[in-house]
Amino acid sequence: MLMKGKFCVVTGAASPHGIGRATANMLAAHGAHVAVVDVSENVQDAAQEIAAEHPDSSILGVRCNIASRAACAEAATEISRAFNRVDALIHCAGIIRSGKYDEISDKDFDDVIAVNLTGAFNIIRSFTSTMVAQGTGSIVNVASVAAQRGGGLVGGAHYAASKGGVLSLTKSLARELGPAGVRVNAVCPSLIETDFVTGTVSSDLIRNLTSTVPLGRPGRPHEVAATCMFLASDLSSYITGATLDVNGGSHIH
Repeated sequence: MLMKGKFCVVTGAASPHGIGRATANMLAAHGAHVAVVDVSENVQDAAQEIAAEHPDSSILGVRCNIASRAACAEAATEISRAFNRVDALIHCAGIIRSGKYDEISDKDFDDVIAVNLTGAFNIIRSFTSTMVAQGTGSIVNVASVAAQRGGGLVGGAHYAASKGGVLSLTKSLARELGPAGVRVNAVCPSLIETDFVTGTVSSDLIRNLTSTVPLGRPGRPHEVAATCMFLASDLSSYITGATLDVNGGSHIH
């Protein structure tokens, strides 16, 4: 199995039909031991469900608000005690807020930046010392096509800016951590059938958006998860600082 014996951390994995959950499930299916991290109180339920489906893998649920540097440090300590090492961090957690630039409230702006950008920095920084000490590791950040094209389906300028920051952070850390044997890459999904999209975007809008996708359909969480697992695995051992698109051709550049 591709990830057999690997110890992985996946953030944003509590939502049943999200990219994080799909990634955690896929890693476990391929032999990894997985710590699922989420701000939701349902994270323990998610861990139990993944463990029931993949009994040969150790699954740990950790509740954490990634906007807090202290909370991230505590989560990393708990995971390190349980796993002793971390081979891959797949960072999927994030929030979306909509609105035109002149309608964005101070709170929405601060929340989006705190979770999407500061949160990415916090959670990555909490695990880099472990990876550097090991001399190996892979970090995968889930960004968004909004960062590449300026705006997404429902996210506003603050969301696009936060995800653009994640792409820049990814490249910077790839340079800094490369000499220590730690790789850092990003994935940019587009229209994906997650809980958030199906719960907040009308079916008519989804159909209209799908009509512009060359592959003719929305993506599915497991398709993003597969790309995340590739970047987390040894198959991508000479890839760092890269951004892989998972968008069905909706943004070709």
